[in-house]
Amino acid sequence: MTSLEATEQIAALAGTMASVEAVLDVPAMRARIADLEEQASAPNLWDDPEAAQQVTSRLSYLQGEVRRFEALKSRLDDLPVLFELAEDEADAGALAEAERELASLRTAIAELEVRTLLSGEYDAREAYVSIRSGAGGVDAADWAEMLLRMYTRYCERHGWPFEVTETSYAEEAGIKSATFAVRAPYAYGTLSVEQGTHRLVRISPFDNQGRRQTSFAEVEVLPVTEQTDHVEIPEDDIRIDVYRSSGPGGQGVNTTDSAVRITHIPTGIVVSCQNERSQLQNRASAMAVLQSKLLDRRRQEEQAKLDALKGDTAGSWGNQMRSYVLHPYQMVKDLRTDTETGNTAAVLDGEIDAFIESGIRWRKTTASQ
Repeated sequence: MTSLEATEQIAALAGTMASVEAVLDVPAMRARIADLEEQASAPNLWDDPEAAQQVTSRLSYLQGEVRRFEALKSRLDDLPVLFELAEDEADAGALAEAERELASLRTAIAELEVRTLLSGEYDAREAYVSIRSGAGGVDAADWAEMLLRMYTRYCERHGWPFEVTETSYAEEAGIKSATFAVRAPYAYGTLSVEQGTHRLVRISPFDNQGRRQTSFAEVEVLPVTEQTDHVEIPEDDIRIDVYRSSGPGGQGVNTTDSAVRITHIPTGIVVSCQNERSQLQNRASAMAVLQSKLLDRRRQEEQAKLDALKGDTAGSWGNQMRSYVLHPYQMVKDLRTDTETGNTAAVLDGEIDAFIESGIRWRKTTASQ
């Protein structure tokens, strides 16, 4: 790489960073951090644990975002010096190191730029993620459990706290369904591009003849509701059933009827929670998920009205959004963005950043058309 090429690329990255700084409004973020730090130091903070959790979570997120931005800006400021030293000393090794740092910065800044695209009404919210097995029998149940692991590993990689609130185990292997809450700002905006049908092709480990099997699982992502959302749920509109929690194979994991299933009678929506210790806690968690489902239903109805006014006849992009092929070749491909990789093991271990980032960019592009 010539000195002129390096200078031009560094200048382009500096321009991107300036745009990112303007969109993020870093000074406003610092002011918000100061305000949250003052709230977090209040002696009565934990009198309301839920509000305290929101304050500390938001503070931690904003501090991390500002540190991330400042670290990238510092590295970008140092980059011209690395190239100058390499050129002055005619050191091929130093030049190669400077080029690697440039490539690394280009990737990191692109990731930060994606964050500025999360500007939807609910994008800043925490998220509920539900996974349900579809067609494919026991393979589909196993596939749903593989997806649950993929997403929880993704959360772990990013330091996002999560909590599995409900799991319905299949009889032979895998799960019928599961729901988990992701307690991180912008979790909804980030993960919502994962909503849709995920297709797996592989040699079935449950088939004694070793035949290839195609199975499906559905992913649903909802924003966590807040008090300002005002989704009214009259008591007469719900039916609450309690039952005993169970684990894999029907093994009892609770000796009391603490699990809760809530049915919203007007819509037929059913939510369950069995992972808390008490019936009251499970009921509160289930009601929170129901609130999110009803909020999402209201949002979809409003969007449908807008689409009708615009004459939008496009089908849902959620169907068949990604294909995972483990046999006869190895490939994961997003059917909306054409992003693909042959490293299926890494994807199933939670390395899905490239798919999520391209999905966010794709969504922004299609929304502006």
